[in-house]
Amino acid sequence: MTSSSTLAKAETLSRALPYIRKYHGKTMVIKYGGNAMTDPALRAAFAQDVVLLKLVGMNPVVVHGGGPQIENALQRLGKTGSFIQGMRVTDAETMGVVEWVLAGQVQQEIVGLINQAGGKAVGLTGRDGGMIRAKKLKMLDHADPTVEHDIGQVGDIVSVDPSVVRALQDDAFIPVISPIGFGENNESYNINADVVAAKLATVLQAEKLLMLTNISGVLNKAGELLTDLSARQIDAMVVDGSISGGMIPKISGALDAAKSGVKAVHIIDGRVAHVLLLEILSDQAFGTMIRSS
Repeated sequence: MTSSSTLAKAETLSRALPYIRKYHGKTMVIKYGGNAMTDPALRAAFAQDVVLLKLVGMNPVVVHGGGPQIENALQRLGKTGSFIQGMRVTDAETMGVVEWVLAGQVQQEIVGLINQAGGKAVGLTGRDGGMIRAKKLKMLDHADPTVEHDIGQVGDIVSVDPSVVRALQDDAFIPVISPIGFGENNESYNINADVVAAKLATVLQAEKLLMLTNISGVLNKAGELLTDLSARQIDAMVVDGSISGGMIPKISGALDAAKSGVKAVHIIDGRVAHVLLLEILSDQAFGTMIRSS
């Protein structure tokens, strides 16, 4: 006789079938950061989710951050990181640390975890295949647009050539991308990972952009989760301070992607184990969906 727990597992699997069919062959761009990158159990769950999505016929593309790891490396060198409007100030020495930490340590750990889970991951930076061309970011002050902040080697994306990503996808690989671009004089630029993920999702015409965070989603001033946000609501929340700091580039990137044709943009809780599977393969919402109108 079949046990109730076995039947429940079968029921769960059967409920995933419509979503597997719907998203088969579709690209899912995943911004990976926050607690999901530092908690060992969440790291393993993330890698398993990415591999499963690939095995059932979807095309996951991972763009990772690494803020805490960069901060730890800078502290070991006796440097203190600083931020302006959510963006890391990146002088030449800091840029060297960023490249070493992101493209070396963090990227290779993610590649290793995905491979260990049964996938075939390949690590890339924006230099590979000439993928991400960038220029120095001109950051205007939110309060006074006549003031421009110099934040060093922080990049603004000029163009994205996704050819190398598409080639890897077509050959059953899972791209893992560090958010580092290059300029016209071959200089390196540190680019916000949320911005890279959003731009890449747009260029790849992704079905979904999923941004893993350390919170349950976008919250209002009362701390309540907002499951659905429009462009107008986002503008109002930036003005009243509900959205601030590091959440500004995340929300801005998500909104740009939604306006540029990415069908669904989700900011989801990376502290929930297997949140990618729950978000993509079920009707349960785990965060905030951003829409352009």
